[in-house]
Amino acid sequence: MSLVAVTKSWTPEAIRPVVSAGHRLFGENRVQEAQGKWPELKALYPDIRLHLIGHLQTNKTADAVALFDAIETVDRPKLAAAIAREQERQGRQIDCFVQVNTGEELQKSGVAPADTASFVRHCHNLGLAVTGLMCIPPVDQEPVPHFALLAKLARDGDLRHLSMGMSADYAAAIEQGATYVRLGTAIFGPRKAPPATASV
Repeated sequence: MSLVAVTKSWTPEAIRPVVSAGHRLFGENRVQEAQGKWPELKALYPDIRLHLIGHLQTNKTADAVALFDAIETVDRPKLAAAIAREQERQGRQIDCFVQVNTGEELQKSGVAPADTASFVRHCHNLGLAVTGLMCIPPVDQEPVPHFALLAKLARDGDLRHLSMGMSADYAAAIEQGATYVRLGTAIFGPRKAPPATASV
């Protein structure tokens, strides 16, 4: 099991002690934010691996393929095709996870559970290296059934990796077979609120 240290909203200064302690696997939610802090850190520590764990817009695909070692949020054919094109153009192949919307929430990204197998096949046919599945359970539901569902879909599809579980529920995710857990608050503490803007 691998721990993805989630560094969304944290500065390089906050991240450096974790890197200095020997951790090398990190997750970011946004391409633009990651571009502002990770190239320098990756140059200093070439064995760092960076996962994109947030929604990816197709117009950011080139930057994502160039910077990240894995994209955990492949969730639609248009994005899969864009990643495939960029990998070929850049001569680079990265790991991909298909994001599954286990709760079938209308406001949330991800493939419906019933469509997962066919979408994974589609991604493989495009040349993507789909190595696993990822999910974010509904915040108002018990997470274990969602983790169990993702594990079953991965077994059915002969996929090795499961990215599931965050700071509040990672223990349950590990019990259900998670190979990656994504922890931010448990490592860095609560995110700091942005400074208040003084009114004029």
